[in-house]
Amino acid sequence: MSRFFRQAGDSDSESSSSEEEELMSSEDEGPKPAAPAAKPAMSRFLKTAGDTSSSDESESEDEESEMSDEEEGAGAKPRVGRFLHGAASDEESDEDVKRVVKSARDKRLDEMEATGKVMDNALKINDWVAISNEFDKLIRMVQRQQNVSEPVPPFFIRTLANLENSLSAAVAKDKESKKKMNASNARALTAMKQKVKKISKEYERELKRFQEDPEAFEREYQTAVAPEVAPAPAKAKKAKKADEDEEDEEFTTVGKGGKGIQFTPENIFKNLQVVQENRGKKNTDRMEQIRILEKLLEVAVTPYQRIRVLLALIAARFDYNSSVATHMPIDLWVAAQKEVDQLIAIAVQEKGYSIQEITEDYDELAERSPATEKDGIVRVRGSVISFVDRLDDEFTKSLQNIDPHGTEYVDRLKDEKVLYCTICRAQALYEQTKQEDPLGRVVMRRLEHIYSKPDPVVYALESTVGASDIKPSAVLTSDSQTSSLIHSLCVHLYKSGNSLLRTRAMLCHIYHYALHNDFHTARDMLLMSHLQESIHNADVATQILYNRTVVQLGLSAFRCGLIKEAQATLQDIFATQRVKELLAQGVHQQRYQVLTPEQEKAERQRQLPFHMHINTELLEAAFLVSSMLVEIPLLASIDSEEQRRKVISKPFRRLLDFADRQVFTGPPESTRDHIMQASKALQNGEWEKCRDLIQSIKIWSLMPECAAVKEMLAKRIQEEGLRTYLFTYAPHYSTLSLSLLARTFSLPLRAVTSLVSKMIWNEELAASLDQSAGVVVFNRVEFTRTQQLAQTLADKVNALVEQNEKALDQKLGVSSGWNERQDGGKGDKRGEQTQERNRRGDRNRGGVRGGARGGRGARFAQGLGSQMAGNTQRNR
Repeated sequence: MSRFFRQAGDSDSESSSSEEEELMSSEDEGPKPAAPAAKPAMSRFLKTAGDTSSSDESESEDEESEMSDEEEGAGAKPRVGRFLHGAASDEESDEDVKRVVKSARDKRLDEMEATGKVMDNALKINDWVAISNEFDKLIRMVQRQQNVSEPVPPFFIRTLANLENSLSAAVAKDKESKKKMNASNARALTAMKQKVKKISKEYERELKRFQEDPEAFEREYQTAVAPEVAPAPAKAKKAKKADEDEEDEEFTTVGKGGKGIQFTPENIFKNLQVVQENRGKKNTDRMEQIRILEKLLEVAVTPYQRIRVLLALIAARFDYNSSVATHMPIDLWVAAQKEVDQLIAIAVQEKGYSIQEITEDYDELAERSPATEKDGIVRVRGSVISFVDRLDDEFTKSLQNIDPHGTEYVDRLKDEKVLYCTICRAQALYEQTKQEDPLGRVVMRRLEHIYSKPDPVVYALESTVGASDIKPSAVLTSDSQTSSLIHSLCVHLYKSGNSLLRTRAMLCHIYHYALHNDFHTARDMLLMSHLQESIHNADVATQILYNRTVVQLGLSAFRCGLIKEAQATLQDIFATQRVKELLAQGVHQQRYQVLTPEQEKAERQRQLPFHMHINTELLEAAFLVSSMLVEIPLLASIDSEEQRRKVISKPFRRLLDFADRQVFTGPPESTRDHIMQASKALQNGEWEKCRDLIQSIKIWSLMPECAAVKEMLAKRIQEEGLRTYLFTYAPHYSTLSLSLLARTFSLPLRAVTSLVSKMIWNEELAASLDQSAGVVVFNRVEFTRTQQLAQTLADKVNALVEQNEKALDQKLGVSSGWNERQDGGKGDKRGEQTQERNRRGDRNRGGVRGGARGGRGARFAQGLGSQMAGNTQRNR
């Protein structure tokens, strides 16, 4: 019976100990010639957990057995009897010589490695709480090592680099998985992101050196700590030398089936074929494929070899992130961008090589050169434009997933300069090879990066292109205007055979004109293109660009002081109450509509990056102020309740009615509060209070030329205040002095005379102007009941005619897109109908307030045509 079972299961400690003594003494009296090698050492925890009623004698025996077990675990001596410890005292000096003495630094390193193993095990089970605790312990160890002036060990830097990759993978996996991790684990994951980000900034220089060349980094560390190594015994030196020899041996990369891969110029194509065969398979290590291709690129000699390896390497980097929801790691993106630049440089410099998407079949295992080809040009199957498109898409996707209010977003945005330079280099390549289709696509990419940006940003982007060795034909110089560059790129796309590119180029061109306050040019281009008639057939991205262009056009009209045009342009998009969704600046949650996960994911993927957003609060302020300046005089001029129901701006009228129903109105807080109180003040003739309220809105500071906009608004408020005053109080006057009006509204007498004359001419005011006396003489005209009914009937008939014409146009299919008209023949019928409507509108002055709101091109008809001067007239 073994010692363990006897001690763990016996309740009588006295008898067991005596039996054991006899057994041990008999064993010691007749020692065996060789100790049993396979006898396991007994665990100290199991030994001490035996009998609770043991005597002091058995406890002493346990302690002695523990000591003997420790000697066995050290592997120093064969087993001796527990009562013969005195016999082994003569050999203790020999055991001390064989014992390995570790320095304090080695002990710290061993402790770090043990902590790293615990972190690795916790990472396998996704236990971020344990990882966070062990990481804190590891940081304290490194700090203690730095306190004694020792360099940072490579093990810590390697662990830190691996943690960054593991964190990004864990975050991506948590976003994709339907079952979320528990709250404590999620909090630990978030805390680890912050810790690793902070520590990575502290050791940024060491991380960069380690990532560039890990072996050189480790050699520098060994060199730094080598003088401190104490001389060891001969056996220890021998063992250390053997370890160094093992480390110096280069590892051989093993491929599928355990066969080694040889990186030589002769085997490049075979290795390349093996990598491409494994591409996309389930258990393929994508990072290992990238490392193999990087080594193949180092040994590539000929341009053909470099082109083939680069095409495979860039594709492998893009394959690393297969998820559509997450973005590509930034370090892989930067490497791919540099390799695309390298590929373009080879294709430009080596005239005998051409990269094309469609080529004839060729032997992929054979070396090719211009001398072996018939026409002297080696055509390689590949696509540079697809790499450029993917680079741009991954850059946009990364901006969508990064917090826009942090410094990481700004740091990522700096990469746009190198991306823009790569796009321009690709344009130069396709201009040289005269490939029209990819050239149009790359020009569109370039245009989309600069059409919405202010001039200083465009000059900064173009400066990188000017410093590049490969330049396209159209480059912005310091003495040229950005509009000339935009114009040249758009004209190139107008000649393209792709209708989508032509449409998007037109919208970008209009947006650029509107951004630079050239409202009339932008408006004329939009009206002549007839895009408003065919945009509903376009894809979602083009519709978003169209909405952005229309909104920018409205802001341009507002900045130029064209209030009616601004209100009419912004009216349609605000009537939907889905401004953020239509501009791709947020996902709109409707009350009775639930989006499926796929729809919500698609919505989020088409969101614009934050730096391209149009400020919706500024947009709302411009729309509501424009509506106030249009609606308040109109409300004052309305006589009957039926006319009051005809509104121009429903959103503004709804807010105004809500403000009128409020019993108590406090000081204004939001932008809407300021505008509603300003509207009430304007209704009451308090134009100064209205002006102060409007100018005190803080959002105007985000608009370019803020002071000029405020000055323009003050002038418009004075003019519309005068018009509101005349509409409201005209029935109470027989004559009114022009000089009194000029003093009341702080306007020049000439401006007051011009304004009153215009109102009389438009039949908005039943009065006459006596210039000799300097007064306005009011003529009271009261409509009879019959005249009122006739006016109402005329309004309804006019609206019915507009609806019939619109239905007829839709049935006959007269409408066509601008890109489908080769000449002006198809638009003749529409022109005749428009002229007829204009003539009818001139005959029925003031028939319907707001003009032809139901006709074709409705969203731009009001305030944008030349006939709009008479659309708001009153028929007295």
